[in-house]
Amino acid sequence: MNIYVSNLSFSVQDEDLKGFFEEYGEVSSAKVIMDKFTNRSRGFGFVEMTDDAAAQKAIQELDGGMVEGRAIKVNEAKPREERAPKKSFSGNNRW
Repeated sequence: MNIYVSNLSFSVQDEDLKGFFEEYGEVSSAKVIMDKFTNRSRGFGFVEMTDDAAAQKAIQELDGGMVEGRAIKVNEAKPREERAPKKSFSGNNRW
């Protein structure tokens, strides 16, 4: 199950995120999302757990929990919505 974790402290790293969930079961991946321009945490991440029952228990027990002075939000991740492609303007276009 893929889990969405938000309101993370900007100092939380992938290994920290993994550690929060390992108490509940096997974590196959944990990733804090980084801003591509500043290379700083965006304050949220995703955790993938192999056992759905363990993942549900982790969600129930960790949602609203305090991590580094912040109450984190923990939910099952929803599929990413399709977005319309951005229009690209090349230098050859005339206005």
